[in-house]
Amino acid sequence: MRCIAIGAGKGGVGKSTVTVNLALALASKGAIVGVLDADLYGPSIGTMIAVDTPLSEKEGSIIPAQGLGLFVVSLGYFLQPDQATIVRAPIANQMITELLMGVSWPDLDYLLIDFPPGTGDIQLTLMQQTCLSGAILVTTPQEVALLDVAKAYRMFQQMNVPVLGLVENMSYFKEGEALYYPFGQGGGSRFAKKWQIPMLGEIPITESVSFCADHGISLLSRYPESIAAKTFIEVGDKVELALVRQVAQEKEGLRSFTISLGQGG
Repeated sequence: MRCIAIGAGKGGVGKSTVTVNLALALASKGAIVGVLDADLYGPSIGTMIAVDTPLSEKEGSIIPAQGLGLFVVSLGYFLQPDQATIVRAPIANQMITELLMGVSWPDLDYLLIDFPPGTGDIQLTLMQQTCLSGAILVTTPQEVALLDVAKAYRMFQQMNVPVLGLVENMSYFKEGEALYYPFGQGGGSRFAKKWQIPMLGEIPITESVSFCADHGISLLSRYPESIAAKTFIEVGDKVELALVRQVAQEKEGLRSFTISLGQGG
């Protein structure tokens, strides 16, 4: 199983939207995908994924809910819709730990973890108690978003979590043949170039994305020919390729290390 963190260091840039649609893109290729909504203070994935089989408990373990072909666990399932999570960091860490250790996931190909905003205790707990294969950063084009994304990048870097790439959300909107950039143009690309990470995709502002998120509908099924749906499919392709390359590099590193040992180095 490949565990992938979806982070931003900032709220409001669309991490949950990217998490859900990337999960759908990977599942559309035949992968078995789980989604863990670890945003303790603002869980929203439970709304974005309409559930066919609700979350349950068996022999002391949490059995994930199922919806849109995904396996889902959200902290929101344990709260009332308008209930605020008012807890201090030690209790929050305990809740995250119990959630990580208490879920009985099926045999997944991917587990996408929607990280909460910030770079503090909860994020450290998630990274320390989960074997992450990599992280995907999410931003919007403006500088105030990129400042916090840079902090998230540094956090993953310091914790030895490979950054697989960057997704720029709410990049532009299209009217006729004209493109408009309400939050500025090219911020994500400049960030990716500066930090030498792959640019995975630019997600447009479209009514279809927000409509599907609000109603728990699959964007890829409802609007398969939309630019947004096609872009998420491309992002999924690039993530898969990045992970394949990562495995190849790990194997090459192990082979080189073994040869070095054999030569007495």
